[in-house]
Amino acid sequence: MARPTPLSGFPEWLPEGRLVEQHVLDVLRRTFELHGFAGIETRAVEPLDQLLRKGETSKEVYVLRRLQEDPDEAATRGHRETERGLGLHFDLTVPFARYVLENAGHLAFPFRRYQIQKVWRGERPQDGRFREFVQADIDVVGAGTLPYHYEVELPLVMAEALGALREIGVPPVRILVNNRKVAEGFYRGLGLTDVEAVLRNIDKLDKIGADAVAALLVAEAGATEEQARACLALAAISGSDESVVERVRELAGESNDLLDEGLAELGALIRAASVRAPGVVVADLKIARGLDYYTGSVYETVLVGHEQLGSICSGGRYDTLASDGANTYPGVGLSIGVSRLVSRLLSKGLVTTTRSVPSAVLVAVSNEDDRGRSDAVAAALRARGIPVEVAPSAAKFGKQIRHADRRGIPFVWFVGDDESGADQVKDIRSGEQVDAEASTWTPVEADLWPRVVPA
Repeated sequence: MARPTPLSGFPEWLPEGRLVEQHVLDVLRRTFELHGFAGIETRAVEPLDQLLRKGETSKEVYVLRRLQEDPDEAATRGHRETERGLGLHFDLTVPFARYVLENAGHLAFPFRRYQIQKVWRGERPQDGRFREFVQADIDVVGAGTLPYHYEVELPLVMAEALGALREIGVPPVRILVNNRKVAEGFYRGLGLTDVEAVLRNIDKLDKIGADAVAALLVAEAGATEEQARACLALAAISGSDESVVERVRELAGESNDLLDEGLAELGALIRAASVRAPGVVVADLKIARGLDYYTGSVYETVLVGHEQLGSICSGGRYDTLASDGANTYPGVGLSIGVSRLVSRLLSKGLVTTTRSVPSAVLVAVSNEDDRGRSDAVAAALRARGIPVEVAPSAAKFGKQIRHADRRGIPFVWFVGDDESGADQVKDIRSGEQVDAEASTWTPVEADLWPRVVPA
């Protein structure tokens, strides 16, 4: 078999990278659960009509079909799935909305959930962008109504989760926030009616620049050049205190109910963040989020010093995504691109691991006839929670020690012979070798399991 060619956009970490990913996921999961979020998992596929009903995603969805369709089986299903079509989910928000609708009678609202799964998106692979990647989401959904204070709480939970990763070398983060009500109220006050077109093009500012966006606002959103300049002036406003609110009011001139409501909400978020996460949450009026289901607060998160990577965590408030016509379940959520974050940590050498394998001990084998004694020692150590493996062969001890060194295993255990009876354990880093018993010996805490540490 010829050597396979890697598929771009489908990351596969080496063991060290997988350890980093697992550590990140463990920290996120622990933080989410500390705040009362319950874990769920949804299926990987959704009907295409559901995946495509919100936002510009049609080019990104992977369609799912069998290579060979059984006509009899299709007839039995009544062609229902064939007609609707199935696709792999491109995010976790749309599947979660469907999950809420299907299980509303069994959920207690407001429902707090976290979800960590792979998603698939057919976009061009590039630095930090993949076709298959892991996301970690948190959402709070209410039945009929959802108080605004959840729009304040969720970015602060994410700030805490990402802040907990600082100890392993993850750079500080900045959470950029805006409010769709501010944007829509401002645009309508200018006389612009195609708000979605304005938001869609403002969302392109960082990619194509102000001049190109201004031209698109004129061509696609029906703006005059003066209106386009006003939209760009709004997008240029940012800050970490409530002075942002007054600057928007001055720019707007005349106020309206929607603008006032959005500014009141944005001000409340900035006030709370200045106390609980000072310097982390910043109002940035160019944050638009291209998906059209957002209705209130919107968020994007960048790594300080790595802004060119783009947002590693984003989300917002949505009011009608989960609705069956009779009942509506408004929500607010954020999603961390775990694979994007991990790829940056690994590619820039920001983190490392103390070793690449779980094993803290290699039990040496003096000869194959005595392998059973080595296996017994390994079993005794594992029973006490110490990760162990047994040497692959009864080679010379020097070779077995080199094997442990190549694997990054810090200790080698030598089973005592019949005459002395005493086992010994050697720290191959320092060379220290001492008598030991499998029923009592334990490595220091730092050596028990591999750890992720700053590089």
